[in-house]
Amino acid sequence: MKRCIIIGGAPICDYEYIRERVNKEDFFIYCDSGLKHKEKLGVSPNLIIGDFDSHSNPYLDIETIVLPVMKDDTDTAYAAKEAIRRGFRDIILCGVTGGRQDHTLVNIFLLFKFDSYGIKARIIDDYAEMEVLSPGRTVLIEDCYLYFSLVNMTGIARGITIKNAKYNLSNAKIESENQYATGNEVLPGKTAEVSIEEGRVLLLKVRRE
Repeated sequence: MKRCIIIGGAPICDYEYIRERVNKEDFFIYCDSGLKHKEKLGVSPNLIIGDFDSHSNPYLDIETIVLPVMKDDTDTAYAAKEAIRRGFRDIILCGVTGGRQDHTLVNIFLLFKFDSYGIKARIIDDYAEMEVLSPGRTVLIEDCYLYFSLVNMTGIARGITIKNAKYNLSNAKIESENQYATGNEVLPGKTAEVSIEEGRVLLLKVRRE
């Protein structure tokens, strides 16, 4: 099945980096003001979703879901639910971090929603890539990233193991009130391995300052 790319309205500076990580064969959902990125990304939407309070409805000959302004979900959160409903199993979100901090936090938590459905999902922005690390997965991190961090968003995460990094861990515990796995580095020429046995954490791979 095609991969789904959700484009939000948060700032994007490095369009080339995004273009290198998506394909024109992907299914693109543009959310409201995310349409401002359409020309620089160089890909047309397959679906447009929004209440159009921050961008005018372009009235293109493309499937469009018009949402009410007064609603529980943000446009991006609605797009996430629509992607799940349509059965996508691999999702990338772009233009969803930076700008308004409330929207950024809500969009990051969408990764945990996708993970609950067993869907592979990540956020790509100008500085980092984010994904959820949950039990049963081992994530490999190449040394092309400047840093990587594990952030426990809620509760307690246990059985955390990190190999081939500047700061390794073995069967460690991270509490949401005590974050200490920030700013780690992959050893030169190595590939770091990160896994967890209980709970879920946010993995951030930072590519530039």
